[in-house]
Amino acid sequence: MANSKRDYYEVLGVGRGANDDEIKKAYRRLAIQYHPDRNPGDRKAEEKFKEINEAYQVLSDPEKRGQYDRFGHAAFQGPQGAGGFGGFDFSQGFEDVFSDIFGDFFGTGRGRSRARNRRGDDLRYDLEIDFEDAHRGAERVIKVARLATCEACNGTRTASGAGGLRTCPNCRGTGQVRTQQGFFSISTTCAQCRGEGSIISDPCPKCQGQGRVRKLQSLSVRIPAGVDNGSRLKLRGEGEAGYGGGPAGDLYVVIHVKDHPIFARQDSDVIVEVPISFPQAALGAEIEVPTLDGKVKFKVPAGTQSGKVFRLKGKGFSDLHGYGRGDELVKIVVETPKRLSSRQRELLEEFARASGEDINHPMAKGFVDKIREMFG
Repeated sequence: MANSKRDYYEVLGVGRGANDDEIKKAYRRLAIQYHPDRNPGDRKAEEKFKEINEAYQVLSDPEKRGQYDRFGHAAFQGPQGAGGFGGFDFSQGFEDVFSDIFGDFFGTGRGRSRARNRRGDDLRYDLEIDFEDAHRGAERVIKVARLATCEACNGTRTASGAGGLRTCPNCRGTGQVRTQQGFFSISTTCAQCRGEGSIISDPCPKCQGQGRVRKLQSLSVRIPAGVDNGSRLKLRGEGEAGYGGGPAGDLYVVIHVKDHPIFARQDSDVIVEVPISFPQAALGAEIEVPTLDGKVKFKVPAGTQSGKVFRLKGKGFSDLHGYGRGDELVKIVVETPKRLSSRQRELLEEFARASGEDINHPMAKGFVDKIREMFG
């Protein structure tokens, strides 16, 4: 006998190439239109709503959709009954699908009930460190105000321990209250126990039945070498204590590195400007260059120009992912003397004449003037 069921894609009004979002939007639009609450007593709307749910349960599931695309409705029929190839029973699951899609719309989503064993919240702590600490790594002790498990009741929230909790008579310990609407039921959070399933008869006087108290606690933080501004260190389990025995949240320590009076940073490299005199630049010299590991000897080649950058291998920051260390970039700055003695001026003028520059010619620019113009 021919199958009288309509094509599921046709039911939702989408093409066979529709993606998950398109299928979900089509289902939501049609389900709102044919919802029994909007069509009380309309049997056709109720049947249409069932048909829409059936189509969505198949097309929203990649495995079932694949079976349907290959075998059509036969994928869920056959000698094995409703299970067929996929073993899927359409008489179940309407409420779960509807709750997942429309929980926020109708205020009935399962996620709205309060978990009895909630995970604690994550926390953030902003830590300022020195430039050198970011280079070498360090250990710091910080103080964090956070919710910790109440020591008086050990988190049970009652003065008498577990014996102080009794099952909520309204929801019978489920935390949910079911109400019948049309052909299916909807779960809502129990108003009496707020979804926890139990009621406290003797709240702990120290935490007022919360199971947690706020404390200022000291924690040791290990700062790895190579951290930079904005680096986040995760301290697992050091956030807010969990609720009702749930796991604790995490603490994220956000690093802020202070500026350095001499050094600057570029990724894993360190940048430093080193001033030298004109004779050192012209003749070459051996100078001391500061690094984060101490001073090192460096030979400036003769004829070095101001702005020239030299690279000291391995004198930068460690890479946080273990890819070695960066370098130090040494930028040479040739200093121009601001005041010259008569002897210094005489020697520079002699140097200018030897270089072919006529300092007495009105159209000529002396070497000293050129230097002052260039570096002044």
